[in-house]
This record gives sequence, C-alpha cells and structure tokens, in this order.
Amino acid sequence: MTQPASHILMVRPARFHANPQTRASNHFQQPAANAGASATLAAQREFDGYVAALQAAGVQVQVFRQPAGLDTPDALFPNNWFSTHADGTLVLYPMAAANRRLERRADIVAWLQQQFAVRELLDLSPHEQQGQYLEGTGAIVFDHAARRAWLCRSGRSQPALLAPLAARLGYSMQVFDAVDAAGRAIYHSNVMMAIGPRFAVICLPAIRDVGERQRVQAQLRRDGKQVISISLAQMASFCGNLIALQSTAGEAVIALSSRAWAAFSPQQQAMLAAHGRIVHAPLDTIETLGGGGARCMVAELYLPNAPAHCSAAGHAVAAAG
Repeated sequence: MTQPASHILMVRPARFHANPQTRASNHFQQPAANAGASATLAAQREFDGYVAALQAAGVQVQVFRQPAGLDTPDALFPNNWFSTHADGTLVLYPMAAANRRLERRADIVAWLQQQFAVRELLDLSPHEQQGQYLEGTGAIVFDHAARRAWLCRSGRSQPALLAPLAARLGYSMQVFDAVDAAGRAIYHSNVMMAIGPRFAVICLPAIRDVGERQRVQAQLRRDGKQVISISLAQMASFCGNLIALQSTAGEAVIALSSRAWAAFSPQQQAMLAAHGRIVHAPLDTIETLGGGGARCMVAELYLPNAPAHCSAAGHAVAAAG
C-alpha cells in the first residue's frame, strides 16, 4: 500500500493575484478582496509560514521559485500540472487556462528525472488543444490505499481523460457531480473532498442526487474510511482542501489552513486529530484570491529514489530552481 507522501514539492510565488482566466469556473476566488504588491507579499508570508510548519512536522519540502518574468498567478498550485506515482510514472496534465499552461516547467521535470527513478513520462497536455482538461490532483483525488481515483465532474475535470489514466495506473475510477451553494459545478474535486489512509473528508450536501450521494458514501465506507461530512459553508472555508502526509519518521500528518481548521466543529477536529498530527497555517490571502488552499499548494513526490550517482545532479538542479 502506498503511504502518504513524506517528500513534497512546492512553488514560492513571485507575483500573486487573482487569476482572471480562471474566475469563471473557480467560484472559490474572491478577486475584489486584495490586489497588487501587497497581495504578493502577503502570499509569500503565508507560503513561508506553511512551509515552516510542514518542515517542523518532519515533512521534507522541496521549494522551487516561480519565475519572475511570467504572469502565472496560480504557479503556487503545482499539483494541477503534474503528479508522481510509486511505480515511477510522472504525469503531465492538460490545463484549461492559457496562463496556467505556462506553469509547466522543464527545470522541474528535469529535477524530478534526475532526483528520482522516472520510468515513464506520460504527457497528457496535448489534450488541451482539443479542449479536454484534467487538472492533476486538483481534478483527481487519489486514494492510494484503496487504489481508487475519485473525480468530481466539471469542465476542468473530465472523466474521458481519467479513465485511461486510471487503468494505466491500476486504479478503479469513481465519478460524481457536485455543486456549491449557488448550484454551480465545483471546479476541482480537491476543494470538496480529501482522502487519507483511514478517513475521508467530503461535502456530501454538494452531491445533490441522493442516490449518487449514498453511492459515494457507501464506497468510502467499504474502503475502510471514517467519513467526516462537511457542510457547504465549511467547504467554502476550505475544510475539504486538506492533505494527508507523513513525516520522514513515518508519523501521520494532516495539513490544512488555519481558516479550515477553525471551521471544523470540535467533534470533527477530534475525529481528524485521531488520524494524525494536525498542521495548520494561515493562508487567507492565497485562499481568497487564488481559490485554492493547503492541499492545492502541495505536489506529492511518490517516485522511487534514483540510484545514488544521480542524486547529486538532482540537488544541483533543485538549487537553481
């Protein structure tokens, strides 16, 4: 069974603001709240605080910097353009917004190939030229324990692309529809659903079809999950956007924003804390302007380690990032 990742990759923002190209589909964005250089400075402070909290919990964090010359406001959400897998597969994903496609970086791909044993590079990005999108582990919530891939259907999370990928990885697929309080499709699965080895946080009220809601809940329980159902208001506070990790010593870690942690009830907090050490940090600016949070900022590194002679080269490339 693949355990939660203890090694992750994050991208520090150099220029941060609400992305106008994603506003139509990402209703978690609130672009009027802040703008300009102050937003970038606030986002950098939040990013650094989150990295420090994760490192203090024993999670290994590899930080790259956003290239200063590109207007890629969502670059701090690298999990949308690539994912890594324990069998040595590195997947590149098709992105809906033109400026998000610029987030794909050859230097990060090269670092991954040098630092780890990448046995297959699966590039799905050409599908974006046909208007087909599958935005990484924003679109897909992988349950590595049950070998299941969950997807909340939207224009940025399309099942037709997930089906062959899931089959290739040896995962079964579960697809459902979910909407926010205004009845709008939820753009990414990972803002309403998070899965750990033995728990699942999910906004069940967002799945309006009763039969579909029951099917999803029943499958999670069959997979051995303690289901923690959150409300639509809690989802809007990013309670569904958390991630199960582990320290390099093997201690279970659950990472989320301080806003999300405060929005859980005391009973829900106790349920979550039973599954791992809680790590939270303030991410208000990033969540408000970016429409993504603690889980979106983390790209898990599951790839097998490269042979020893390759590792030194990998460190050199990382330092240049």
